[in-house]
Amino acid sequence: MNLAELNKIAEAMVAPGKGILAADESSTTIKKRFDAINVECTEDNRRDYREMLFRSAEGMKNISGVILFDETLWQKAKDGTALVDIITKAGAIPGIKVDEGAQPIPNCPGEVVTVGLDRLSERLAKYHKAGVRFAKWRGIIDVGPHIPSYTCVSANAHALARYAALCQAAQIVPIVEPEVLMDGAHDIDTCMQVSEWLLKETFQQLYYQKVALEGIVLKPNMIVPGKKSGTKASVEEVAEKTVKVLKACVPGAVPGIAFLSGGQSDEDATAHLDAMNKFGNLPWALTFSYGRALQAAPQKAWAGKSENVAAAQRAFTHRAKMNGLAALGQWKQDLEKKAA
Repeated sequence: MNLAELNKIAEAMVAPGKGILAADESSTTIKKRFDAINVECTEDNRRDYREMLFRSAEGMKNISGVILFDETLWQKAKDGTALVDIITKAGAIPGIKVDEGAQPIPNCPGEVVTVGLDRLSERLAKYHKAGVRFAKWRGIIDVGPHIPSYTCVSANAHALARYAALCQAAQIVPIVEPEVLMDGAHDIDTCMQVSEWLLKETFQQLYYQKVALEGIVLKPNMIVPGKKSGTKASVEEVAEKTVKVLKACVPGAVPGIAFLSGGQSDEDATAHLDAMNKFGNLPWALTFSYGRALQAAPQKAWAGKSENVAAAQRAFTHRAKMNGLAALGQWKQDLEKKAA
């Protein structure tokens, strides 16, 4: 493992004013997105849609890296150029989602663990050869009556740590993504407690697996109330509680934290990130690794029609720029009012 090289990539992934585009939706997930805009989920349509994002010259200026789904990694654009080459030419680093989804945990009703460690080292070697320089693995924790259990938290943290160690051995930077889902009826303080527990357990497991923290990027949830709680926290409260948990759990050796949007609205995800960066003087860079919060607007504008490509790219550029400003603590709400 060349830690200096891994650290250089991790630092580039969280460079000032830039963040990560999560374009790693599985075929099932992107089908749901396409169904919503009445677009058939064919391999060609998936390729055309993603090519449109990667060829958005202005939008990609605020993108440091792109997380890909396996299918997209091997796809070529209509003109025969590999999509990976288009990403690299835009100045971004190609990444890959490597987990294989979640499976139920025996004796733990309603809880899952992420799988995909078997033969992961072989897949990582193949991905590195294809130009991939970072990977992503997501561990999901649901909050509800009597859950999460210690079994679920420890199993997911352990899997995340083993994945991270395998990535570093393959000279690939691991994005470590322990996510407390916001689907439940829990309040913001419960989210705070569970997130703190999950982060502490994850870093303990990273230590046991001898993972070098200088060569990772953390992708956590923000501290928000559950969607079914009927409550909404202020931007200031979300920012304050999220930073408090991170300071308590995340060592300063970690180069950066790239938040997931986790089902927040586009503007909420941007406002929360901006408010955290306005605190200033933090031990790590704080940026974004958004999927839906970067893509919902361009998907709607595109609607599967080639004549809408320019409008969709403008929508993507607007969201990328807004989040780029938020990563610097320079976003203002009135900028959202300007036409995308």
